[in-house]
Amino acid sequence: MHQKMPDGKVRTIVFIIDGLAYGGAEKVVLTLAGAMSRQGHDVTILSLREEQAYAIPDGVKLIKVIDNYRGPLRRQTEIYRRARQLDQVIVKHFAHRPIDLAISNLPKTDRIVAHSQYLQDARMCLHGAVASTQLAHKHGLKRWLKQRQLQRTYEGRNWITVSSGIGQDLIHRAKCQPNSIRTIFNPFDPVAIQRQAQDPCPLQDEHFIVHMGRFHPVKRHDRLLEAFAQSHYQGKLVLIGQGTAAQEQSIIEKISTLGLQSRVILAGFQSNPYPYLRSAEALIVSSDSEGFGNTIVEALICNTPVVSTDCPFGPREILTGTLSRGLAECNATSLAIAIDAITQAPPGNHPITLG
Repeated sequence: MHQKMPDGKVRTIVFIIDGLAYGGAEKVVLTLAGAMSRQGHDVTILSLREEQAYAIPDGVKLIKVIDNYRGPLRRQTEIYRRARQLDQVIVKHFAHRPIDLAISNLPKTDRIVAHSQYLQDARMCLHGAVASTQLAHKHGLKRWLKQRQLQRTYEGRNWITVSSGIGQDLIHRAKCQPNSIRTIFNPFDPVAIQRQAQDPCPLQDEHFIVHMGRFHPVKRHDRLLEAFAQSHYQGKLVLIGQGTAAQEQSIIEKISTLGLQSRVILAGFQSNPYPYLRSAEALIVSSDSEGFGNTIVEALICNTPVVSTDCPFGPREILTGTLSRGLAECNATSLAIAIDAITQAPPGNHPITLG
């Protein structure tokens, strides 16, 4: 049973997300949903895919909105079709309890929500540099078409950004304006993270540095491996994460090309990665862009030094003061130098304040 809030009202809150696969945005949604449920809210997650890598917090309802259409023009009609499916679920489950707050998460979800009849007031939570990522390497007509797509999705909407630079990136690169914009840093539970970090680490007797993240081009595992090969660090590199078969094969081939087969460990998806993070000599972030940099904060909570590319938009906002020694330019050579500097002379522990 839901407790009443101080104003006497139980609020109905809905998170919409394009699946609950392994990823930072997915963890943020679950953390927020669980916290809001514990505060007494009526919280539902609408997931647009079957996959689910994480447990659902107690008290939070999960509804999977699955698309089983296999007819002609499936891809071309997907956004509009999925918006109608979403509307049908909303009518079925929320007709007698109006939604007080709806939050859309991830770009594809945002496109679907933008075409929903019943979610016109939804907040769109920007977890990454949407414009920079989607407009990168596009020119001429292709760039203009993608820019128009972004405008149709985000123009005049209410934005929530997880770092201050993300909204400005969308405004300047996609040339669209929000109805409102608010920056709210991602939530963390330091006590829970530190507790989970005390579990045994399978590699606790090894010297290693670690990278945590899905196998996606924006994470630049190629740069990470090249920097590791160039560095003077003598321990191992542990990759926590997963991706498509093609992405994993590409990483394996890169490891082989660089002759790192005996020094790189593919640890796969870990439901509790924090023992690895606690035992590592450093966390390495090699991305072209980060929405916020969840793993950076998690590493600092575990008192683990961080080396990161100084990419837009999160790392510079987190790694301040003496921690900024861990920032590197977005190339393998600079990242290798930073790996050597931080592993040879780690910065002291710094308490962090989480927004």
